[in-house]
Formats: sequence, structure tokens, C-alpha cells
Amino acid sequence: MPRLLTYNVHRCVGTDRRLDVDRIVAVIGEHEPDIVCLQELDVGRARTGGVDQAQAIAAGLAMTSRFHPAMRVEAELYGDAILTPHPERLIRADSLPSVRGVPGLEPRGAIWSEIEIAGVRINVLNTHLGLVPREQRLQAAALAGAGWLGG
Repeated sequence: MPRLLTYNVHRCVGTDRRLDVDRIVAVIGEHEPDIVCLQELDVGRARTGGVDQAQAIAAGLAMTSRFHPAMRVEAELYGDAILTPHPERLIRADSLPSVRGVPGLEPRGAIWSEIEIAGVRINVLNTHLGLVPREQRLQAAALAGAGWLGG
């Protein structure tokens, strides 16, 4: 039975406010997952030392990484990833809708991959929905609709 782990890594900063990518790798590695869905990764961002966190975590776990930026600030990226050591094929990666007029909302996205484990193809969709219930309903409807799971 394949093992899936999902983890909001908060840009690899722990509750002790320490930035530590290796600590994230160790926590994930303890569970020996076949598929890892990560949220809130920084890639090339100054605030976390310019590290490609998706790639660094994948390398530490001997996996490949499929990253999708929900937000871009010039060359700096922030988003979600799917990691696996198994054959993987991207189905779709795109932004999700948001509500207008609510200050402080971050852009959101989703990434959908097909992963083959022991001859079985598994569809994995990773996202980090917004924090406002109205926004969450809008995003869930988009994911269930045409172009995503309903297409």
C-alpha cells in the first residue's frame, strides 16, 4: 500500500523560528512515504537564503520534485510541490480563483500529478486553499469543475 504524506512546511521555519531544511527532511524521512505533498515552500527567496526548498527536500529524500509557484515576486517563488521517487507525470498546475476586496489574501494554486507505483497509476492533487471560507468554497468548486477533476 503506497504511503502519502502531506506537510505544510511554513517555508521550513519551525515554531522555534529556526530555518532548517534538513529538519524537514528528517521528519519526512522517518515516515518513509512514497508520495509527499508540501505546501508553503520558498524557491529562490531572499528571506530563506535563496534556497530551492522543494529541490533541497527532494534531494535529501532521494526523490524528484514537481513544484508549482502560487506566488511570484520577480525571481522569488512561493508555492506547493509533489515529491516522489516513482515515475511521475504532470497533469496540470495552475492558479486558483480568489475573492476580490479582501485584504491580505495570498494567491493560491494547485498541482496535479499522476504517479505510477507497482504498475498502478495514482492521481495526486496538492493545494493549499485560502483562509477565508468564501475563498475556500470558490477554490474547491474550481478544482471539482472543468479543467480540473470535473473535466
